Amino acid sequence: METTLIILKPDAVQRGVVGRVVTRFEEKGLQIVGMKLMQIPRATAERHYAPHAGKPFYDGLLAFMTSSPVVVMAVRGVGAIAIARNLMGATFGSKAAPGTIRGDFGVSNAFNLIHGSDSTEAAHKELGLFFAPGELVPWTRMIEGWVYDLSSGTAE
Repeated sequence: METTLIILKPDAVQRGVVGRVVTRFEEKGLQIVGMKLMQIPRATAERHYAPHAGKPFYDGLLAFMTSSPVVVMAVRGVGAIAIARNLMGATFGSKAAPGTIRGDFGVSNAFNLIHGSDSTEAAHKELGLFFAPGELVPWTRMIEGWVYDLSSGTAE
């Protein structure tokens, strides 16, 4: 099982699509183990986007991500990182396939609604930026056997 960070960005919150986006993760079979509405402090945004420091879009990105509340979510599942990234779609809404979050809700090449960790290492780091120890709540879903084939005793 993997746990990954998802951020529903200011444009998703302002446009009122948070519930519809969260539903997609749940309907796919991923388990929410942490979720909160927050205003990202500038220092946290700077740490999160440090790999982009010095790029032409960096200052605008920080201004955007700190301009309005976001919803941060920790989702868990077998292959959660790849599954989440497939659900999100291509980075730019104008190029994202229909059926993906960005393809269905986005047209902008700047405001792209959602962030998801792109690797196990990034997920671990990013989850630590947005969730304090003890804020993630691992819990047993009664439907686990209906989400995964557990015939071997573990989720496939």
